Amino acid sequence: MEEGLTRKAELIRGGGVRLPEGYQLPCRISHSIAGPCAGREAAVFAFGGFRVKKPVSRDEGEFELRVAEDGSLSMYRGGEVFLESVQVQPVVRHCPEQAVFCLDTRSIHRRAFSTHPEDLLAEGKPLTVDRIMAMISESAAEAKVKSVSFTSGVSDTVDATVDRICEAVAAVRESYPKMTIGVEAYVEQAEQIARLREAGSNEIKINVDCARPDIHERMCPDTDYETAFSMLKEANQYYKKGKLASNVIYGLGETDQDIDMVLERLCRMNVLPVLRMVRMNDFNRERLIGAGAPAEPPTVLRTLFLSSLQKSAMKRHGLNPERFHCMCFSCQCCDLVPFTDF
Repeated sequence: MEEGLTRKAELIRGGGVRLPEGYQLPCRISHSIAGPCAGREAAVFAFGGFRVKKPVSRDEGEFELRVAEDGSLSMYRGGEVFLESVQVQPVVRHCPEQAVFCLDTRSIHRRAFSTHPEDLLAEGKPLTVDRIMAMISESAAEAKVKSVSFTSGVSDTVDATVDRICEAVAAVRESYPKMTIGVEAYVEQAEQIARLREAGSNEIKINVDCARPDIHERMCPDTDYETAFSMLKEANQYYKKGKLASNVIYGLGETDQDIDMVLERLCRMNVLPVLRMVRMNDFNRERLIGAGAPAEPPTVLRTLFLSSLQKSAMKRHGLNPERFHCMCFSCQCCDLVPFTDF
């Protein structure tokens, strides 16, 4: 278990995976719409009870997938065996066993750590409800869909964006009454949260993003740090304990104590913290360093240590991510997940 956890942390920190010439993945390649692989082709690799989603390429990669004569897969790094045995897991829509949709990639809210290419943010076309329902139907015909989730950029106003998410949630709820539905939304008023709940969502993610307000001001200059906390407090009126979550990005210049303090603050509010390492790529490197982020990503040891703080905070407050059935905790592909991975 310990070796597998370290290997997962190394994969999270590391670069992409080069596929062998002529090799066809046993399932379709995912085009990620959010998260660390946003805007790139990616595949989910499983090993020893863990899974990680990685960008894939035919040309280059820090890791290399190799195929044995019997068809079994292994992964190499620097010419040495990294994982003796791996499997490629199918993806429904963005995640294994989940259909996750970004309704609109455009956003008036800039974030230095966004992994989206700038042209995708500028030119993304909004998804219609009819198209979303067709995509869910297509996915359900091919595989079991355990949950559906929605996120969106804020391309015009927050209220209009919430309306679009509510419309999509209500359509899914009508067609799939027992489906677990999650939303990841930027909200500014309690009534917007109420509308998302009334539309039929079961779980919500409202992101604080950074561990300190001064870092947030540099990384997310268009949003207010304390608003996220106040909205999470309000969300407790509408969502059950364990059904609220929030992203905390680390590797932006914060200290371990900063992380420990924000984890405690969120868990005291019955909010599950999603602890995510910053991903630096060709699209965001200049923005990140310009906003004050270190040029080097966090070490594997720091990732393991901060994840232990995350688990301790959850345990103290009776929170378990295994009860959150949408988005990141259920996907398990981009972070170390307490109580599931370790």
